[in-house]
Amino acid sequence: METALGIYTDGGCSGNPGPGGWAYVILLQTFQELKIIAQDKGGVTETTNNKMELTAVIEALRKLKTMDVPRQVTVYTDSQYVQKGISEWIKTWKKNSWKTSDKKPVKNQELWIELDTLAGDFTITWQWIKGHAGNKYNELCDQMTQEAIASIL
Repeated sequence: METALGIYTDGGCSGNPGPGGWAYVILLQTFQELKIIAQDKGGVTETTNNKMELTAVIEALRKLKTMDVPRQVTVYTDSQYVQKGISEWIKTWKKNSWKTSDKKPVKNQELWIELDTLAGDFTITWQWIKGHAGNKYNELCDQMTQEAIASIL
């Protein structure tokens, strides 16, 4: 079996907008074991839930770029905004000069552009997972996100 990479991410806010946090866990699966090879978290005093969800993925891909690991990865997110945004909606936004279907500017455009640029360095499968449903690594990211928020309150 080849090695496989997985990234779990989460972001959240205490109030929306409000103090927010993000977290990621990068996993490497070999034929012998599944192990965490990187993880991080951070907080922002005034932000939105969607910005934190995007930031979590951006920070994870930034870290991944610095690592000597395969360039094929599955990103697991409990945010349909992130999963659908990067795998479906972004194509239309770019065609429409970063305007939504109702001709309004795309929210968080600078984060979407950064995510799109970083994602171009990898072969990524974007996988939505249900949050708070007992997935070990999603729960770990949620816990880390809550710790990041608590550290700035």
